[in-house]
Amino acid sequence: MRSRSRILVVDDEELMRESMAETLRRAGYEVVTASDGRDARARLAEGGFRAVVSDLSMGEDGGLALLQHVRATEPETPVVLVTAYGTVENAVSAMKAGAFDFVTMPFGADHLEVVVRKAIDHNRLLRENQYLREVADESSRRGYVVGKSPAMKRLFDLVRAAATSEATALVFGESGVGKEVVARSLHDLGPRKDGPYLAVNCAALSAGLLESELFGHEKGAFTGADQARKGRFELADGGTLLLDEVSEVGIGLQAKLLRVLQEKEFERVGSNQTRRVDVRVVATTNRDLRKEVAAGRFREDLFFRLHVLPIEVPPLRERRETLGDLVEFFLDRFRRRGRGDWRIEPEALEALRGYGWPGNVRELENLLERVTVLHPGPVIRAEWVRAGLV
Repeated sequence: MRSRSRILVVDDEELMRESMAETLRRAGYEVVTASDGRDARARLAEGGFRAVVSDLSMGEDGGLALLQHVRATEPETPVVLVTAYGTVENAVSAMKAGAFDFVTMPFGADHLEVVVRKAIDHNRLLRENQYLREVADESSRRGYVVGKSPAMKRLFDLVRAAATSEATALVFGESGVGKEVVARSLHDLGPRKDGPYLAVNCAALSAGLLESELFGHEKGAFTGADQARKGRFELADGGTLLLDEVSEVGIGLQAKLLRVLQEKEFERVGSNQTRRVDVRVVATTNRDLRKEVAAGRFREDLFFRLHVLPIEVPPLRERRETLGDLVEFFLDRFRRRGRGDWRIEPEALEALRGYGWPGNVRELENLLERVTVLHPGPVIRAEWVRAGLV
């Protein structure tokens, strides 16, 4: 059984607010609404939100101010900004301020659902990555995942070796397995550790915005480009650039990406001046890129350029030996938060080991949190676990 994700919808126009809320409720989300920034901040203080959908323009206390508040207080919570004034300048400002996505009205219910679902998935990934960082021991604090299984040992050994290289690395695996943690480890354990580390979510931006985000643009390159701006490749010079979900890069932009990987040079949008950079690229994907190549959605030459150092992150079902440590971590965290001195009986742990864990570590955390909220303690029973895994 999957818990319902909680979404905060903010808009000062009641009709629009309730329309978005109803769309998301029909999609299966628990929706809380707020009429302005002050109301939204009060709601956010209650906690438990997996995403925020907010109107960009709400008087003095608008969507950008709310976005800044969320980024300061709950940086893992994604914010989707909605506006009737969909200029490129607004979109770029929103994305630079840290918005997960930018939606222009009018939009269909399906589009809003897709954007929010991606935001939820992104939120889950960030929370799992935070967990993975927290459980790292003293010898692996730069992002290694502690695990007493052959699969994790192979991963540790491969990451240690790959970190010493300057070659492009492709980190792949299911959603929620910790690919971003591995990517960060490749930077932190390598010769570029003192240089910048930047990431771009390739799935969160349209082709035009992604090109500008990666390569920068000149003043006047497009409507709203009122000043020149460096892209992520320039900003990451001397360090590492993570291309998160690289499989989502459009076929048209893939040629420009291939060139910068091969030649270490590019031009900003709206410029003929060639710029050179020294950047190590690490890419992640949850897709089978060989199948994407066969389907004509991904360039074969770009695939081979990225696939120099392939690193697969195993799903939780292939590292079941770590389940006991994971459970103890979460129960210890509950204790630190004053939730009681919980323990788990052996039969319950065996029930966890027999499950497939399609949602990986985040699904495990959700289950334990739900069980400890709905049942009296202090021992987690096997029947509670089995009921929660239906």
